[in-house]
Amino acid sequence: MHNPSERPLAGMRALVTGVANADSIAYGCARAFADLGAQLAITYLNDKAKPYVEPLANELGAQLLLPLNVEEDGQLDAVFDAVRETWGSLDIVLHSIAYAPKEDLQGGLLDSSAQGFAYAMDVSCHSFIRMAKRAVPLMPHGGTLFAMSYDGANRVVPSYNLMGPVKAALEASCRYLAYELGPIGIRVHAISPGPLKTRAASGLPDFDRMLAEAVERAPLGELVDIMDVGYATAYLATRYARRMSGNTVYIDGGAHIMA
Repeated sequence: MHNPSERPLAGMRALVTGVANADSIAYGCARAFADLGAQLAITYLNDKAKPYVEPLANELGAQLLLPLNVEEDGQLDAVFDAVRETWGSLDIVLHSIAYAPKEDLQGGLLDSSAQGFAYAMDVSCHSFIRMAKRAVPLMPHGGTLFAMSYDGANRVVPSYNLMGPVKAALEASCRYLAYELGPIGIRVHAISPGPLKTRAASGLPDFDRMLAEAVERAPLGELVDIMDVGYATAYLATRYARRMSGNTVYIDGGAHIMA
């Protein structure tokens, strides 16, 4: 029988990508995984980002801190090679990586360029599929894969523009991967937080208005924070959620149920 005093992710190993700073959703997830007992491997984008991420990784006791730019040939392989050499296996992978060129993000979908759309799709969606492919051999006893989405994937959020279709593709990818990987015990979820005050989100036009509207629409009447997202995501990686897969899980105070 499970000992309630045992931390539910004790003995598990989690790879967390996309930590940029202490306001990142990925950092909230990494903190929650660590609080629940998981060992951590954390990635940072490049040398410019490393000074912001390294102190956070040290604070969480991460065993690995690795560069990862999914556009750079070989970096994804290098991350998974390091995980294999250090741990030999993996239980959790969190993908929190998205990018669109500014000119494509700030114009309407109709005006998005083919190159900008393809670039956003590759970095924000297909890199998750590439990550899953490399994670599977390290999960012989099953595991959980997570990708970060947003409600703009399912309804029109003015100013979200081309990221709406890109995140919709990411959510569909999670469902198809859940189907393909279910027989080997690997579960896949898309996580859809409400608007948060992160550096990445602040680049969206009308972001302050989006925050205000989220509070107004949410039945709970509050914004979520990165730890709300982190603990809900961590729960999905525990044995308590072992029969859940293929979901888009909203952590938004209930805002998505409102018309």
